[in-house]
Amino acid sequence: MSSKKGALSRRNDILGWSFTILSIVAIFVFVFYPMIQAFIISLKSGAGSNLHYVGISNYKRLFIDETFKKAVFNTLIYLIVQVPIMILLALFISVLLNDKNLKAKGLFRTAIFLPCITSLVAYSVIFKSLFANDGLMNKILLNIHLVSEPIKWMTSPLWAKVTIIIAITWRWTGYNMIFYLAGLQNIDPSVYEAAKIDGASAAKQFFNITVPLLKPIILFTTITSTSGTLQLFDEVMNITGGGPGNASTSISQYIYNLSFKYTPNFGYAAAVSYSIVAMIVILSLIQFKVAGDNK
Repeated sequence: MSSKKGALSRRNDILGWSFTILSIVAIFVFVFYPMIQAFIISLKSGAGSNLHYVGISNYKRLFIDETFKKAVFNTLIYLIVQVPIMILLALFISVLLNDKNLKAKGLFRTAIFLPCITSLVAYSVIFKSLFANDGLMNKILLNIHLVSEPIKWMTSPLWAKVTIIIAITWRWTGYNMIFYLAGLQNIDPSVYEAAKIDGASAAKQFFNITVPLLKPIILFTTITSTSGTLQLFDEVMNITGGGPGNASTSISQYIYNLSFKYTPNFGYAAAVSYSIVAMIVILSLIQFKVAGDNK
């Protein structure tokens, strides 16, 4: 009897591995192998494919590279300003759209989610047009007398960053909203009903019930948003081009410039890319620690 159970167990093991082996091979080939190769390349230097081993020289260069420091500073500005605004906005909108008395909820949800599935290049071109010196945004601000002269969105170091922040907030708020909506719909309505009976206001319900129960989802969206912002490329490349000067350059755009725009230096570009990996790991650990998640 035990031998039959053992044979059946082995058969199930073989069957299980047969289903997973292709996925394991694909993950290794398309994820881990390129990561290992990129790290090996980061230890080399040279023009184009004519690379030679230089050890950790590329990593030492990061600390004296002013353009890299500027790109890191810009990216952290995007991260510190945009991610909290986007998370709070997505949370607020999801609460509004979860109201059972709201009519046309599907229409509103679709409208807010649509930006994240639009073409990156197409929406970047539209934003570039909207925020041009003679664009719609300046016309509106001038007509309502909020400004006395057109804002130079693309040629001002400050306003170029603001434009990028507005663009990525517009695009990704709806994406995070979907996660919060899913979480809210899994909260038992009786919890809110009991809170209302106890006299809890809408604000108290939000901070004492909604936010604590959505904590795992908030942590997840914060980490994914942090990772995405640190890898920001399309908006910067297509809207401001990193300008004026390097005032809005992101780390990912600098990697692109090192690889394809300047004299190709794939070794140093790989080292810069691994700096993003290090920042994502460090910030994710900090977020787990702050959230008090010990799992």
